[in-house]
Amino acid sequence: MFRISLDALLILDAIDRRGSFSAAGSELHRVPSTISYTVSKLEQDLGVQVYERQGPKVALTRAGAELLKEGRYLLKAAEDLEHRVRRVASGWETELTVCIDSLFSVAALESDISAFCSVADKTRLRVARESLAGTWEALLERRVDLLIAAPGQGPAGGGYIAEQMGTISFVFVVAPTHPLAKVKRVLGKAELLPHRAISVADSARKMASRTVGLLFGQDTLTVPDMRSKYDLQLAGIGFGFLPEPCASAAIASGALIVKEVEEPKPDEIFSLAWRTGDDGAALSWWMARMRDSDAMARLIRHVPGAL
Repeated sequence: MFRISLDALLILDAIDRRGSFSAAGSELHRVPSTISYTVSKLEQDLGVQVYERQGPKVALTRAGAELLKEGRYLLKAAEDLEHRVRRVASGWETELTVCIDSLFSVAALESDISAFCSVADKTRLRVARESLAGTWEALLERRVDLLIAAPGQGPAGGGYIAEQMGTISFVFVVAPTHPLAKVKRVLGKAELLPHRAISVADSARKMASRTVGLLFGQDTLTVPDMRSKYDLQLAGIGFGFLPEPCASAAIASGALIVKEVEEPKPDEIFSLAWRTGDDGAALSWWMARMRDSDAMARLIRHVPGAL
């Protein structure tokens, strides 16, 4: 049987803050006898003494102090629950998870997160990062609610709605110290196979992983994100395609060299996507925010190496 009521905890909190039963009664608009009865009933139900009484003054026992400390967590949780229930009734989700591809930094969403928290402070927000097909898988498996700049075409089978946000061009680059930098002709399979490719790991757990520009039997170094790939290609450890905004500054300074390849990577499409039928107020807020013409530009400004 549950013997501690939220009302009793509320009274203990008021007594502690106000210093006496009568002051607590004034705050809670209850007569002192009601306050005293509730405390006595609580002590009887628990079988422990909560207060030491010294005339008109009362002091918490060690057991009472522990009860009040933990009880305040329950009071805060109950208050939060009340706010969340009211939010749900008004159409706001209790929690929303947005996801961006690992190409982009969460810092690109700083202004959006700040604006969202100012209007929906009782909707808990989570920001996740996945890579390549892993973004789409996270949406379909309901680990996230909204994809922001998800790369490539979504998987077959439906269950989601996607809107194109923009495209990014890719360039094949190597460091000046890399052996391929000295090759004058267009690079084909014969030139690429003897060297190490650097690839971003696809975070998909069940869907087929995406691989771009890798050859069968290719020595491949797989890294967790584009930042790592960019840094390692700058160091001359391997080759690969980089987003043009990511590589442009290094190309201009001579830290990376663009090479022509027989099979260039086409421009990548990035999309806003959400599950069919989802229409909560928090989701709608983010969708409207990401449809702004500047949203993709802000994301691109936060790719590794971007000016």
